[in-house]
Amino acid sequence: MKKEAIVLLVCMLVLVTGCNSGQSKATGNMIKSDETSSEEIKVLKMGLIPADDAEEMLRSYEPVKEYLSKKLGIPVEIQVTSDYTAAIEAMRAKHIDMAWFGPFSYIIAANVADAQAIVNGIRRSDGKAEYQSIIVVRAGSGVETLADLKGKKFAFVDPASTSGNLIPRKMLIDNGIDPEEDFSMSYYAGTHNAVEYAIANGNVDAGADSDNSYERMVNAGEIDPKVNKILFKSPPIPGSPIVVRKSLPAELRQKIQQALVEMDEQTINEVDGWGDIARYQKVADSDYDIIRETAKTLGMDVTNAESATK
Repeated sequence: MKKEAIVLLVCMLVLVTGCNSGQSKATGNMIKSDETSSEEIKVLKMGLIPADDAEEMLRSYEPVKEYLSKKLGIPVEIQVTSDYTAAIEAMRAKHIDMAWFGPFSYIIAANVADAQAIVNGIRRSDGKAEYQSIIVVRAGSGVETLADLKGKKFAFVDPASTSGNLIPRKMLIDNGIDPEEDFSMSYYAGTHNAVEYAIANGNVDAGADSDNSYERMVNAGEIDPKVNKILFKSPPIPGSPIVVRKSLPAELRQKIQQALVEMDEQTINEVDGWGDIARYQKVADSDYDIIRETAKTLGMDVTNAESATK
């Protein structure tokens, strides 16, 4: 899978949209947008990137749906998109108002879909709002060092995945591995779970994942750490943000942010997909500048359509 294909996919995402802001007005269970279109928010629609079976994710997020509906005073609907690109496009088209993105998919969404990061999670285990990209290898594959990956089969997650594509590519390049030339075969598995299953089943020798996803699958008994072994870890990455459309009324954006910050740990614990999260904290767009810098280093600058093609 060549770099040109990756850049082409990113280019397809970079569709510049413009939005104006003004004042917002709440009326009963309907929140009127401050947009010139007089958008009225009767239902808040939240999108999720695929991490597990869609039906299971919907069941898992039911407590969050109920919590937000009560706090915001309007119904909340949750949908699982087919992939990262679909989630970004859904927000661009205003089919979803709120989403949980990875850091890299967020910076694309901020550019093309009017997305604004409002919170990310603080891990219970270490009190940090960070996670790591990992490279996982199958026991018996003969891979003991990154150099051993040359000539092997490798699985990435998704072109817009931070821990499953952007960061591992940087790690590989920094360690003398060309992800476009040095693998006998590479492909995008689509989800973090699919990468781990591909490794466990011997379909690939190694793959990229996040430590959050890996730990969740190990704890659930879905993979064996003696079979799927962590070979390499990245430096810390800013945690995956929950984002909203900037074109939502300012009042509603603030209410969503505050509701997430105030969410009780019991509700958070019921959502396995969020990982080992104790609470949420407010974040700013600038917290993700390190991801923009990494994308630019890899020639994946998505600040506009012209630069993305270079």
